Amino acid sequence: MPRGESDHVDEMIEAWRAELPQTATVQLEIVKRVGRLKGRVEEVTQAVLGEHGLTYADFDVLATLRRAGAPYRLKPSLLAARSSLTTGGTSNILQRLTAAGLVEREPDPADGRSSWVRLTPLGVRRAEELAVATTEAHRALFAAMPEDTARALADLLREALLALGDRPGPSSRHR
Repeated sequence: MPRGESDHVDEMIEAWRAELPQTATVQLEIVKRVGRLKGRVEEVTQAVLGEHGLTYADFDVLATLRRAGAPYRLKPSLLAARSSLTTGGTSNILQRLTAAGLVEREPDPADGRSSWVRLTPLGVRRAEELAVATTEAHRALFAAMPEDTARALADLLREALLALGDRPGPSSRHR
């Protein structure tokens, strides 16, 4: 039963409760609300990134390299592990970002079979600009939510993810 004002998920749950009651679970409410929240966040994020001609995956690579700290470089396999991308997907994105002058590959002098991916000075500036712009877009999206509610939600989501086994691995520092 909804507390306070109803949302779209409450409406859907009530319909399931009438048609197939065993599916009207708190787990379905969580899945649907997280999905709707993800959609809203992606919408405002993509609007910002689209203004710069970049995709979310492009930004993910730039942001991952930037938060790695100076000299803003990672091995391709570690870049894929610290971002939300596959190794194959990362390769295509790196080609695009290299062509745009935002990243460059440099050989690893310690291992001739390996290379580094590094932000160019333009890539550093673009990553920082986009990090600030997306932060502002997210702040605007959540502006109507009281700060203590946002903090409680962030903490509850962490608890949920930990309960589902989402813990950082050895290669996920600064994720």
